[in-house]
Amino acid sequence: MSRPTETPPHVLAGRPFPLGAHPEAGGVRFAVASSIAEAVEVCLVDDDGGERRVELTERTFGVWHGVLAGVTPGQRYGYRVYGPYRPAAGQRCNPAKLLVDPYARRITGEQVDLAAALGYLDDPMTGPPSPADSLGGVPLSVVTSPGGPDTGVTPEVPFEETVIYELHVRGFTRCHPEVPEHQRGTYLGLAHPAVLDHLLRLGVTAVELLPVHAFVDEPPLLRTGRRNYWGYSPLGFLAPHPGYASEPGREVEEFRTMVAALHAVGIEVIVDVVFNHTGEGDLTGPTLSFRGLDAPAYYLHAPDGTPLDLTGCGNTLDAGSPAVVRLVTDSLRYWAEELGVDGFRFDLASVLGRPGGGPFHPDAPLLTAIATDPVLCRRKLIAEPWDATPDGYRVGGFGAQWAEWNGRYRDTVRDFWRGVVDVRDLAYRLSGSSDLYAPGGRRPWQSINFVTAHDGFTLRDLVSYRRKHNEANGEDNRDGTDDNRSWNCGVEGETDDSEVRALRLKQARNLLATLLLSTGTPMLLAGDELWRTQGGNNNAYCQDNATSWVAWTGDGEAKDMVAFTRNVIAVRAGCPALRQPEFFEGRTTPSGTPDLMWLREDGAEMTEADWFDADRRTLVMWIDGSDCRSRNREGELVADHSWLVVLHAAAEPTELVLPGPEYGGLYEPVLDTGSADGVPASTEPLAPGTALPLPARTLLLFRARFSHPPIATRVRCAAAGLPRHRLTVQ
Repeated sequence: MSRPTETPPHVLAGRPFPLGAHPEAGGVRFAVASSIAEAVEVCLVDDDGGERRVELTERTFGVWHGVLAGVTPGQRYGYRVYGPYRPAAGQRCNPAKLLVDPYARRITGEQVDLAAALGYLDDPMTGPPSPADSLGGVPLSVVTSPGGPDTGVTPEVPFEETVIYELHVRGFTRCHPEVPEHQRGTYLGLAHPAVLDHLLRLGVTAVELLPVHAFVDEPPLLRTGRRNYWGYSPLGFLAPHPGYASEPGREVEEFRTMVAALHAVGIEVIVDVVFNHTGEGDLTGPTLSFRGLDAPAYYLHAPDGTPLDLTGCGNTLDAGSPAVVRLVTDSLRYWAEELGVDGFRFDLASVLGRPGGGPFHPDAPLLTAIATDPVLCRRKLIAEPWDATPDGYRVGGFGAQWAEWNGRYRDTVRDFWRGVVDVRDLAYRLSGSSDLYAPGGRRPWQSINFVTAHDGFTLRDLVSYRRKHNEANGEDNRDGTDDNRSWNCGVEGETDDSEVRALRLKQARNLLATLLLSTGTPMLLAGDELWRTQGGNNNAYCQDNATSWVAWTGDGEAKDMVAFTRNVIAVRAGCPALRQPEFFEGRTTPSGTPDLMWLREDGAEMTEADWFDADRRTLVMWIDGSDCRSRNREGELVADHSWLVVLHAAAEPTELVLPGPEYGGLYEPVLDTGSADGVPASTEPLAPGTALPLPARTLLLFRARFSHPPIATRVRCAAAGLPRHRLTVQ
């Protein structure tokens, strides 16, 4: 396609920054970055699908820009880029392909005509560029007006008080009976009073939304007629996904309304962002935006021009590229300042620390730019600390301002309750993973503890399936992890066996209670409290149906699980000692015992031999609350009781002896996972030294109340400075 030869006289130069399409007096200023382009056209698309092309002739700092008079908000547009098409150099400019503006704040059209969008003929490396015009077969950018509904005052919940609830905007309310039908599965559905009431009564303080950047279906899905459900296939990093709007074209306004509604009830909004790859896929995929604008400026390439894939998704954004650093930080600031988002969870975040595809470094340019930005440093920053390569597993390896999904926590807790792990690693996970986070100067709450997430089994499936059942995904059950660390309690899948069902519910309560009573920031998967199943599918990324949608009309088991989850979250909220913002140190407390002690079921302290007993399935955790390091919102230290957490994962019952008077005066039962709602059968206080039957696979929580002053022997024991919580061998 030949280059344009003339420029209409009504185009003014304008400015290069900020990038994107911005209404100005009498028109719209367009600015798009491409260092390799020889010419760039803005293509204005009318309601009938016709286009008017206008060349941008001003280029500053590698940015093509100009002000088009008479253009107004609501105008659909795209770019055509003229430049080199040299696949061996990674350059793939093709003006036959209409490109989405990377800075578009609205994108219309989710479907892609793959045949029209391909930038090549026959072979992506050796074939010529495709002459097929993609107009009509690809999404379009839309000019938007600034501003919109107020997003309210951010709740600013301290991290140590945070309980995260990971949910899918569409799937969470798609079947909610109280949400109006036209709002189900939308931003406004999540803002509905009935939904907010559920979140409030549950006790969560933040929702973590699966990706809400505008996304497309990956090429393999397009070729097989399937749809992307999760949204990990982004196209526009500033545009809310249009498919979640109840009214087409109002996704920006509705997203802001949703944020305001959540803020009004004290719930923060965290967004799952995907800055490691895009929906253009591998070289066989479409040319929709970045690939046609300036592929070498956005993607990692090998010397022969083929893409480097660190993500398992066909392409990888180059975290060392100035264009990518600018795009990512501009996007994050827009979502934080304009759309009211309180935090971000970074998908495959290790990629962001590997500029040029090299080794991971916590101080890599993009990670540093995010953490030092004056706006972003005040938001919650959560890394998924791995990618699709062996070098990418970096749990514990991010910088001081980053919280992390703690995959080691997930694996250890799953293993303990299925009876295949010793207690040494468990002790670290229960107490905040100091082995991972203390050396870097981080806090316990920077460990995002979880047992289930969108990627993997639901809680119900974790205790109901030994292996994955992903046949419905169309990949012959090859997709999804085989490392589930699950136990089906003796029967694979659903069953009518009442004993198996009771055991599964108890195991689920054990897992949830462990999560919510551990030091660190807990994250729950939406629907687990409603006893949701995906039929054993542990990779439901393409299941936009009842497999993934949350069912709100549960039976008695679901109601019991909701009650249990509410109760345990309430216990956590009322126990500052269980969620302290500092690591335990074995320090002396006013009561005379160290701040953290590990005991056996007979009430005695753990010995070195006990830690190395591979058959040990019982661990008792004593937390002394007399020197609690939690603070209230005014910054004052808060007082708390001491606590005894008993975890018994063995298949056989045993006897529990409550610790002696040097630990507590009376022990008040607070939680029992043998109960459907967690409320103990009796809450009568028990004396030190009381022997109790400890049923198989049970977690108990006791509140310790002193009935006398600390005794001298306890003071001497603590004064010895023994770091009782530290294990001599990992």
